[in-house]
Amino acid sequence: MTAVELLQPPGGIATLCTRDAAPTVWHNREGMEHEIEPGLDVLKQRLLEMASHAESAVNRAVQALTRRDYELAVQVRDDDVILDRLEIEVDELAITLLAKAPLASDLRLVTVAMKISQNLERVGDEAAKVAKRARALSQEPPVKVAVDLPRMAGAALAMLKAALDAFVNHDAAAARAVIPRDEAVDLLNKDIRRELVAFMTEHPDTIARCLDLLTAAKCLERVADHATNIAEEVVFLCEAQDIRHQDKAAPVATA
Repeated sequence: MTAVELLQPPGGIATLCTRDAAPTVWHNREGMEHEIEPGLDVLKQRLLEMASHAESAVNRAVQALTRRDYELAVQVRDDDVILDRLEIEVDELAITLLAKAPLASDLRLVTVAMKISQNLERVGDEAAKVAKRARALSQEPPVKVAVDLPRMAGAALAMLKAALDAFVNHDAAAARAVIPRDEAVDLLNKDIRRELVAFMTEHPDTIARCLDLLTAAKCLERVADHATNIAEEVVFLCEAQDIRHQDKAAPVATA
């Protein structure tokens, strides 16, 4: 993932003073914001670090699958603990920051960061599943079927990068643009499934190996789903509007 500038808190620094009972003491929110800003910066850095590891894990898992590289697949599995550790660090930091956040926008940023972290950790899990299939397939004769898993991985990871760029740039419009792209990845998954089912019908001896490829394709489809989840969280961060499940919402009754 290419390096990007860290997101700075949106808007200027608002100052709100509250007056206590005598003796007169004034507390200003500007100081509180300056206190939380370093923690927010660290939080964003941890997320970008997680994103880099997640992207690398998916890329290496697909490489292990296509190259039949057992050792690389094992490395992907072992490295999954890095994302697990980073998710815990993000959660611990976020819990600390929640007690200090003076503004609603800060609260949204911290809670969204926790959800993005969870989705990135899930991306790592999907990469580990692909790597598991790669280990199994590397020990078996190759399946002579043309399925473009690298293309599917590229599309899913492009969505993930775009969603994270939208987070960094605080860009709701860019985040919204990510969401429809999930349909293209779903179609690729359906195409791969159709090709593999047809191949298994003609070559029953390859069923077990084709099922491993089907599982890998499903994992990559899930990576795109996690990118969509992140994009939806960015919209919430920027607009304070929850757009999840909107297409499933029940219609409002009219008189």
